[in-house]
Amino acid sequence: METIVDCSIEMEFREIDATTQADVRLRMHDGSQLSAQGIANRNPDDRRQQRVGEEVAAARALNGLAEQLLGKAGDDIKEVMHEDAHLSH
Repeated sequence: METIVDCSIEMEFREIDATTQADVRLRMHDGSQLSAQGIANRNPDDRRQQRVGEEVAAARALNGLAEQLLGKAGDDIKEVMHEDAHLSH
């Protein structure tokens, strides 16, 4: 039997001077939410390339989100199995 669940990810960017910030939110099908932030700082001597800052900030935000998800999964396993789970990526 196949079960399909849905979740959504939203990401928004802010650029202030040489700093790009990405905020990411994950809404799970059960209503729980996780969020993370990533920041990219451009060297003032480098050309302004907004897309590159967004890519770096997004990658860092998604990495933070991935770490949180692994932690949440470990907590869920511990709750059921009554022993620590050591998850890594």
